[in-house]
Amino acid sequence: MNTKLTLTIDESVIKQAKAYAEKQGRSLSAVVENYLKAVTKKEKVVSKDDELSPVIKSLMLRPKVNLPDDYDYKKELEKIKDEKYQKYLNNNES
Repeated sequence: MNTKLTLTIDESVIKQAKAYAEKQGRSLSAVVENYLKAVTKKEKVVSKDDELSPVIKSLMLRPKVNLPDDYDYKKELEKIKDEKYQKYLNNNES
């Protein structure tokens, strides 16, 4: 049985949600209903320790690396490659 529900939601969120529903070929009501079903679905509760493998647990214990905001890993990889292949070229020139 369907029942009417009134919600107060930010206008921009409503516009985005309507666009999403239209793209999916569904009504906004159907999208919201399916979302609510998914988040309220009763699932077997499993503790984090039970569901994580030992490898994943060990990775979680490692310290986090703080990189500068302007860090560009692609540039760093290029530097490493250049150094590696420059050594190779220098050895072949001898």
